[in-house]
Amino acid sequence: MFFASAAPSTLFMGFLLVLPTIFFSCTLVSALPFSELVYPNFTGSYLQFIDTSGVFLLSRNRTYKASICNPDAQQINFYLCVIHVASNIMIWSANRDHPFSEAGKVYLTSKGITIANETGNEVWSALPTHSSVNALLLSDMGNLVLVNQANVSLWESFHYPTDTIVIGQQLPVGTSLSGAVSASDLSTSDYQLGLTSSDARLQWHGQTYWKLSMDTRAYTVSGFMVEFMVVNGTGLYLLGHNGSVVVQVVLASADFRIAKLDASGQFTVNSFSNGKWNQEFVGPSDSCRLPFVCDRIGQCSANSASKTPDCSCPSNFHPSSPSSNTCVPFDGSFSLFSACNSSNNGSQVNSSAASYLTIGYGHDYFSNDFSERLEYGVNLSVCQEVCSGDCSCFGVFYENSSGSCYKIENKLGSIISSTSSENDLLGYIKVVAAPSTNFDGNNNSGDQSQEFPLVALILLPSAACCVLIAIGLVWLRRRRISKFGEVKLGHPSSPSSEELDAFRIPGLPRRFDYKELEVATDNFKTLIGSGGFGAVYKGTLPDKTVVAVKKITNLGIQGKRDFCTEIAVIGNIHHVNLVKLKGFCAQGSVRLLVYEYMNRGSLDRILFGTGPVLEWQERLNIALGTARGLAYLHRGCEHKIIHCDIKPENILLHDHFPAKISDFGLSKLLNPEQSSLFTTMRGTRGYLAPEWLTSSAITEKTDVYSFGMVLLELVSGRKNCLLRTQSHSLEDDSTASHASSSSGSGLIYFPLFALEMHEQGKYLELADPRLENRVTSQEVEGMTRVALCCVHEEPSLRPNMATVVGMLEGRIPFCQPRVESLNFLRFYGRRFTEASMIGEQNRSNNAILYSEANVLLTSTAGGSHRSFSYMSSQQVSGPR
Repeated sequence: MFFASAAPSTLFMGFLLVLPTIFFSCTLVSALPFSELVYPNFTGSYLQFIDTSGVFLLSRNRTYKASICNPDAQQINFYLCVIHVASNIMIWSANRDHPFSEAGKVYLTSKGITIANETGNEVWSALPTHSSVNALLLSDMGNLVLVNQANVSLWESFHYPTDTIVIGQQLPVGTSLSGAVSASDLSTSDYQLGLTSSDARLQWHGQTYWKLSMDTRAYTVSGFMVEFMVVNGTGLYLLGHNGSVVVQVVLASADFRIAKLDASGQFTVNSFSNGKWNQEFVGPSDSCRLPFVCDRIGQCSANSASKTPDCSCPSNFHPSSPSSNTCVPFDGSFSLFSACNSSNNGSQVNSSAASYLTIGYGHDYFSNDFSERLEYGVNLSVCQEVCSGDCSCFGVFYENSSGSCYKIENKLGSIISSTSSENDLLGYIKVVAAPSTNFDGNNNSGDQSQEFPLVALILLPSAACCVLIAIGLVWLRRRRISKFGEVKLGHPSSPSSEELDAFRIPGLPRRFDYKELEVATDNFKTLIGSGGFGAVYKGTLPDKTVVAVKKITNLGIQGKRDFCTEIAVIGNIHHVNLVKLKGFCAQGSVRLLVYEYMNRGSLDRILFGTGPVLEWQERLNIALGTARGLAYLHRGCEHKIIHCDIKPENILLHDHFPAKISDFGLSKLLNPEQSSLFTTMRGTRGYLAPEWLTSSAITEKTDVYSFGMVLLELVSGRKNCLLRTQSHSLEDDSTASHASSSSGSGLIYFPLFALEMHEQGKYLELADPRLENRVTSQEVEGMTRVALCCVHEEPSLRPNMATVVGMLEGRIPFCQPRVESLNFLRFYGRRFTEASMIGEQNRSNNAILYSEANVLLTSTAGGSHRSFSYMSSQQVSGPR
């Protein structure tokens, strides 16, 4: 990095040549800090600069200071720090894990910076090897930099962040912030904020307890790969290639702002103004979600009267001491399990030695929302057995309703007291027998040579017979299964081996019982939609959550394992512009999916209905939200998904929420035979890309085409297939031979009309007339150009969805449609017009308009219009 702003003037450069000698001599008698630069042969200590509280260097604008500091005014641990002057907040420390005393010294040589303790032993250094150091610079942004003779950076404190980043600093992927132990002890704690290519996450001993993208104030903007995190005057951002925004937290404008991982484990964003700090963002906002807020097994409960949570011990445990939050078993014959690498070397780990103490219902654990299920669809004993054989497992949480098993691993943290009605978790803490205290006077265990009791010889055979009888009864009970896999008495049965394997698949969402959904939907009473995969019903869960239940009928996958494998993939896809899959049901041949409920319904009902007109900004927001969702499906999620049926019916709306795409990933549920049909017939009239009927590969560009058609409908407020014209009269020219026929009948193919209005620059002719004068020509032009670029005949000419997002956001200039790749619309228009004329002739016989009942599938590969056929839209995509 070249610091041009820090380079001195030519006149001043000559004076600087003699400064090293002057500075070196001055440091022996003066305690005044230097300005901006310190040169080699500098030596500093806290005692030497005691009059300035250890400050030895100031940035040019006096915003930051470099200091040998003792945080919290303690007199034991000293550090090399960079501090914001106005707020006196530390933004960086060099030797956080190796403090020194007030007699320690900082050395600057031509090799770099070295810190030595009072005995002269080195405790920290920054020694770049590729060039000689000419100066130590403290920039106006708070960056401590070693530069060479050419003023080129050799080393920067910004590249080695501690627990804070400031405006002007980047936190790249692969790096992390580490919290301090306390305000006075800057040693690295167990809390880390790590940055991955998709998110920022907080971790404790390698266990995630918070993600930025899941926070309610964070907004996922695009599906780009994350490259770094920044904080600036407008908020907190995860940025991708070329600075594109991936996730953002927009905040009020501020001149000075920091993002910090504090000692408690919370990640905060704070601004400083008028001499006061203002906390603007905190994650997690619920302090009970912090892994060690109440120490080991301490039970955390939110306290509405204060910001400090209440800590206690759960059932079967009590505080280890009156002043401690750490809990131990009430029963003194048990002790908490020790980890594998402790002194027992894992000797406690075997099924017979491990026991479990329950902490009862109404509890949760910080990692349950972020870790994969250990098992699924198993009984409690299986869950505990798996943990017993794992020396990294300290306990389990078992969900009765689904048979889900979650593991407490690596380190035992605090327990969360949960009041959620959805919480069906039962917690168990792993314990072992405490060391025996039954010793004789010689420290030996009691006499083990006693004769085997006679009573045992009598009772053991009887006990064995009882065990065999019990096993037989259990086997008979498991045979009595109803058609939905339930025992006749109504209790859940033990799953078959096939079901057991399926439910061990990690990542599955909540599993619902069929009867539970039958009750929730009032026996599937309220139909709210239907499509190619089945009908959708409105339902209300016991906690009053309203859901949409899709009863899948056209399903190829019959095996539960295959079905659950695909549902696990779909259930793990989370984005603000995708309808959330809340759960599923797989009993017998029944397959149900439970989605979040979108109370405004689908876009087609609002856009084409008779209700209040959608304003232009609403249309733009819907377009942008849909584009963001598609960009995430194509590039952002772990398994790329091509939707293949983008249309207004699959774009759902909710009050105060962005538009969301539904039915994504359901094509994965088709069997091979259906999948073959899918490659040639999937889609809906008016949204089918030309490559569906050719041998061309189906890629994400197929979704781009469908999205372009949706954009045209957002512009016009009407279906793209046919538009009855009243005031429009198309010019009769050689390039629009279809126009005469369409103008004569009053019907045209709207995508072609959009192309022609684009060629003539008459964009307001395309706008929904209900908008009247509430939209400008420039606004319509932008969306129309994007739409036409999306419907290019050649998939390679269509932009990807990330680019579309950029154009709709205004970050990327609008593309210029290629007319030669849009000429196929003229042929489509002629055929649609012919179909509409047939419909007009039959209208007197009360026939359904032919063009509304059929879909034209035309192949125009290579610019030659080969054959066309009509096919029912019901056959292609199912009921709409």
